Amino acid sequence: MAKGYWILHVTVTDPGRYPDYVALDTPIVTAHGGRFLVRGGQNEAPETPQRDRHVIVEFPSYQAAVDCYRGAGYQEAATIRRAASDCDIVIVEGTAP
Repeated sequence: MAKGYWILHVTVTDPGRYPDYVALDTPIVTAHGGRFLVRGGQNEAPETPQRDRHVIVEFPSYQAAVDCYRGAGYQEAATIRRAASDCDIVIVEGTAP
C-alpha cells in the first residue's frame, strides 16, 4: 500500500501563537501513524520564491493522511495554524513500495 504525505509550505505570521499549533498538531499526527520527515530546517529555493518553513509528514497510507487532516482534532489545531501563519498544504499519495 502506498504511503500518504502532507506537504506544507508555511510563513509564520504570529511567532507567539504558532507553537500552540505545533503542540496540538504533533500528538494528533502521531495518533494517526504520522511521522515528521521534515519540520522547518535549513532550505533553499533556487528557482522560485517560497514560504519560510517547509514540513513533510509521512502517513502509513493516503487514507490515513486524509483522515487525520479532516478529523475534528486536527481541524481544531488548523484553526490556530490559520490564525498564526500563511500556509499551502497538499495531501499526496506516494509511490507504492
